[in-house]
Amino acid sequence: MKLIIKIVFSAGICSLVFFLARCDSTEPPIEAHGLVLKLEDVSCTDAWIELSTINLQLPATVTLKQNNQTKKIISLVNPDSLLFIDSLLPNTNYTFQSVAQQINQTEVTSNEISVITMDTTSHDFTFETFTFGDISNSVLFDVAIINENNIWAVGEISIADTSINGYTTYNAVHWDGSQWELKRILYQGSFWAIRTVVAINENDIWFSAFVRYDGQNFIELPIAPILLGWTINKIWGSSSNNMYVVGNDGNIAHYQNLQWRKISSGTDVDLKDIYGTPDEKELWTCGWSNQNGRVAILEIKENSVESIWDSQTNTTLDIYRGLLLNTLYANGNKEFLFATGVVIRHSLLDKGIVRYEWVHYLNGQKVLELGNYAYKIRGSNKNNIIVAGDAAMIWHYNGKSWHKLEDIYNTDLRLYGLAVNENLIVAVGKSYASGLGNALLIVGKRN
Repeated sequence: MKLIIKIVFSAGICSLVFFLARCDSTEPPIEAHGLVLKLEDVSCTDAWIELSTINLQLPATVTLKQNNQTKKIISLVNPDSLLFIDSLLPNTNYTFQSVAQQINQTEVTSNEISVITMDTTSHDFTFETFTFGDISNSVLFDVAIINENNIWAVGEISIADTSINGYTTYNAVHWDGSQWELKRILYQGSFWAIRTVVAINENDIWFSAFVRYDGQNFIELPIAPILLGWTINKIWGSSSNNMYVVGNDGNIAHYQNLQWRKISSGTDVDLKDIYGTPDEKELWTCGWSNQNGRVAILEIKENSVESIWDSQTNTTLDIYRGLLLNTLYANGNKEFLFATGVVIRHSLLDKGIVRYEWVHYLNGQKVLELGNYAYKIRGSNKNNIIVAGDAAMIWHYNGKSWHKLEDIYNTDLRLYGLAVNENLIVAVGKSYASGLGNALLIVGKRN
């Protein structure tokens, strides 16, 4: 007020200053009202858009416009909402904008966002099949692709020779770009069947929880007591300081700062698979028990676990009932995919949203039926996903459609492990075509 007194020279200025002072002292500032759209994720045919409000009176009716045409009418109850937009075309540019009608009949309009959908990939692959082992019970369980000239597969392979036993057993096979070479990776001088492998890069490859390859040498890691007495089925990690293993009887362990720590799972199911989103914010595992038929999906949060679904104790997501959940894959940062005899999409933006994967059929749609049991689902992106399983079943999702790759279909073959990159599929398992079976490896290259 001292400043106002000093600058008052005329009635007009006095009136103006009095008005400004009066507004500043007795009336609150005018607050902004509005809507904000933000793209959360996009695939070939779907988009996830976050709708946020700013001081908007709720509930409100909001119109979402796609390319200036009404796409959805939304009854908005919460300040923030996630909009799922489907039926988009691949490799197409769309614009979205929202408009809210206020009680006083004024309109509030959001920003306009541009969304370009992903393009589809080709279903066209050429396959080559390899078998290993000529006696006993040979099998490959898992595989990791570093690049097209550096591939590791693990399991147990017996080869007849002139040794005292009449054969030698190997636990890995490596592709160097020109040939497959059998490897015998020992631990403290003893042979062990390797069930799982993960490659962080060409100089950081983990064979289960016990041996790490640095590109030159196989380094034996100390066996923590918590890793003894149970079967490790799968390993997953984002770095050598962040590794997880899961296995039978609900066992989970986490490796960090040079030591393994056990994570209590709260279940006794045999955990079959584990996978994390690219941003590492979500890490899930799933499995089932042959003894009691129990099935579970768990979210691992650092050193604790949350049950997403359990056939005995947490049955809110009834869509999973009756399914033996053997494998899962993170479809970007917004969705997990599960595969058994069907494929199920589980949203991470709203974990209560779970849906079957549907396919076009005649003039309608039906649930995608794989035709065989799936042991593994993997992918390189939302437009390049592979499911593999019994009878050498391989299905490919290109971002818009599913296609069964029937060139290698054979009821004598079973695929347990799978790795995928942009133009390469490597599936491993077992061939029962002769005797007790041979270790099986199938390579698919996109044409």
